[in-house]
Amino acid sequence: MPEPIPELDHVVINVAGRLDEAETRFRRLGFQLTARGHHSLGSSNHLAVFGENYLELLGYESGAGEQRSAIWTSPPGLNGLVWKTQDADAVWQHLRQQDLAGEAPQRFFRPVILPDGHQQEARFCTVRLKPESVPNGRSFFCQHLTPEAVWQTAWQHHPNGVINIRDFVIAAEAPAQAASVYQRLFPTATLHGENGSLRLRAGRSVVSFLTPDAVLNQYGSLPDGFDGSPRMAALGLTTSSLEQARERLIDGEIPFTERDNALLVGAENAFNLALRFHAA
Repeated sequence: MPEPIPELDHVVINVAGRLDEAETRFRRLGFQLTARGHHSLGSSNHLAVFGENYLELLGYESGAGEQRSAIWTSPPGLNGLVWKTQDADAVWQHLRQQDLAGEAPQRFFRPVILPDGHQQEARFCTVRLKPESVPNGRSFFCQHLTPEAVWQTAWQHHPNGVINIRDFVIAAEAPAQAASVYQRLFPTATLHGENGSLRLRAGRSVVSFLTPDAVLNQYGSLPDGFDGSPRMAALGLTTSSLEQARERLIDGEIPFTERDNALLVGAENAFNLALRFHAA
């Protein structure tokens, strides 16, 4: 069975029952968000769609918290690392061979109003690594059965100029241990390391496994409640204009600092994950 290629599809931010608050905050951060969507599984979301990947605010509306309840028990903030695939069934076979398989591939959908006013179902098939293999979060593969219902050009223009997710950061006291599950997942992929940190190329993005000190040095903060166990902690974002991102943060009254030609927003101001805006 051919092994999958590491390529970031999207990231998930667990906002649980605080969708309205999260929507407001991420608009203030300068993201254009899609209209609220409602999955056939019971969850609801907003997306910030970029060139090669996207950011998902995932939560539930009043009365729907019992559905997908296992997700809401994980820490708030960044909790989903999602990989691209064109064949979820083949990935599942690979996961079974690596003793990483969770449940069988799952198909679901959500209705979408496209920019031209037409309605379409966005349909997906996902397959997840077994829960115990990914502490404090989830990692899974997503096959887009209707990619045109997600990657619409009109949704890819953001007031803060962000064009792609550049870095996905996992903080851990033992980065090599945190990375080991992904080494099993992608046996022939190379993880590059320096000063105790490891990095895995994932398409145009990089998944980084950093010590807490390294996260603080590069991103300025850690998620609330971090205890040293592996935790999805921060995102690096590529913007076409750092000045545009700066102006949007000021307009949105979002505190930030400038360091090494980047803008840093602390976890306390971005729904429990740190953000770092880099110029393209």
